Amino acid sequence: MKWLLIFWFFPVTFLGLWYGLSYYDMNFGIFMLRRDFHDLVFAIYGQTLHLPPESIPPLAARAIAFDTVLVFGIILWRKRKPILAWLHNRRNGAQGDAEAFVKDDNLSSAP
Repeated sequence: MKWLLIFWFFPVTFLGLWYGLSYYDMNFGIFMLRRDFHDLVFAIYGQTLHLPPESIPPLAARAIAFDTVLVFGIILWRKRKPILAWLHNRRNGAQGDAEAFVKDDNLSSAP
């Protein structure tokens, strides 16, 4: 499970950082972070996919969102027993506290 998160987190983070820095041309002297390179990458992807280059970033964002939901869904599925036990204990614990609060005779100082 740790490796699944690692192999999901680092590429998504790298792509997000690269996109953000290159979109705003914060290159720090690195060619890969220049806006010219950014435009070139999306032009190449656009020619390869036969799509306009400006339509590729929203497609990539949707793919990342889908992958994120899928990864967290897998994690939740594998951890479902502890999560359900926690929810059950929380629900029953809250009801037990409320019942004890209502059944207590010393709630009011009125005669």
